[in-house]
Amino acid sequence: MDLSAAAPKLRQPSTTGTATVKNKKKKTTAESLSHDVLCIIFSFLDLVQLIRCSAVSTSWSKAVNKLKLHQTEYFKKQHSDPNGLIDASFSQRSLSEQAEQLAMEQHRLALQGGPANVFQWKGHSVGVNQCRMKMGKVLTGVGDKVMRLWSAESCKCLDEYFLVDKAPLIDFDFDEGKVVGLVGTRICIWNRTETRNVFSSRENLFTKALCMRYVDPEAVIGCEDGKVRVFDLYSRKCSQIIKMHQGPVTCLAFTDDQLLVSGSSLGTLSLSDLSSDQRVVMLGSTYSAGVKTLCFNPSSYMLFTGSTAGNVSCWDLRNTTRTLWETRVSPNVVYSMHHLMNDTSTLVVGGIDGVLRTVDQVTGEVISRCIMDDSSTVLHRSTERFGTVQIESRKLKRLSEDDRIDLMPRTSKPQITCLAVGMEKVVTTHNDKYIRVWKFRK
Repeated sequence: MDLSAAAPKLRQPSTTGTATVKNKKKKTTAESLSHDVLCIIFSFLDLVQLIRCSAVSTSWSKAVNKLKLHQTEYFKKQHSDPNGLIDASFSQRSLSEQAEQLAMEQHRLALQGGPANVFQWKGHSVGVNQCRMKMGKVLTGVGDKVMRLWSAESCKCLDEYFLVDKAPLIDFDFDEGKVVGLVGTRICIWNRTETRNVFSSRENLFTKALCMRYVDPEAVIGCEDGKVRVFDLYSRKCSQIIKMHQGPVTCLAFTDDQLLVSGSSLGTLSLSDLSSDQRVVMLGSTYSAGVKTLCFNPSSYMLFTGSTAGNVSCWDLRNTTRTLWETRVSPNVVYSMHHLMNDTSTLVVGGIDGVLRTVDQVTGEVISRCIMDDSSTVLHRSTERFGTVQIESRKLKRLSEDDRIDLMPRTSKPQITCLAVGMEKVVTTHNDKYIRVWKFRK
């Protein structure tokens, strides 16, 4: 939903330091091509490429759906017996389910053992330690006073979002219409539509805020006092304040159906359903160490937690409040984990030792360990409206369980402070000036 449509007042400059920048919106390539032209172009692509294209825009998604006849013929070939009869499983499941299953399997195989390249470029003037990826776009920031939006495919900068004051940027997220940021003790909203506006809530809404998760129209903020505050973007007020922990709330997972999970520095986990009431269910204590990161899978209702001691655990929120498995994946802090929205097989984990690991969601087994290969660097330059960017391309090096990670150079494995997963790619930040995109191939 476009925030400016639901809240017309957002188009008015704020009296509390709001800056307004007006840019004439250019017609994108996706909008300039006709529906029939798109269908002709897409007919040359394979199934996984079509799934990627369908996430770019609504018009592209409609064009991809029009190709169902071609894809049906493809599946007939894949699921027929020698006599030409269609497999019964194909007739029972929709085309989209079949396509998704095939895409997820190819994604898993690529992460597990396929070749890959790591592309890195200097994206900020100082250390950047957070990233988000959606619809082929990557948003990075926190280190300096600007967030930047990049293309995950071309590594080019698409847009910039500047902070309105000197308060620190703590956390952020974005969607098609806006960027939402936790800035000091307030919430700021950057409108990505035709007229750029920045809305800033009043100060001191949150007491020492530590983290934020956003699902339109609400932003949930975890604070040092053990409470979470639910901020409604349209009424611009805190609609709920819930005591979740005795210690600081260090991480959050918040879903479309308003299921809220939080972890604390004391190692406790708690669960609340915001759509029904404010009752808090304590899931128990995970470790003597604190909970550093959370990742919730709405397709399987599995919750994954990463600790400051290097452990990753899995909880089934439907049937039990006990862990299904627990794996020591790192000798120290696990900072971030993520997976594709509908992927129930793989979980990508990063932490202080700089190794990018892929974990089986069902068993907890580490199925892949990756670092950059410093000996294979290729340089090329990319010129864009925000300046010239030098992009370094390096090969990926896969490690075995017996490899001595501590003996490898730090330049090949800088600590991973945050990561985001896309189809056959992972974006990482490392608390330095560089942004890295790991592109895998089956």
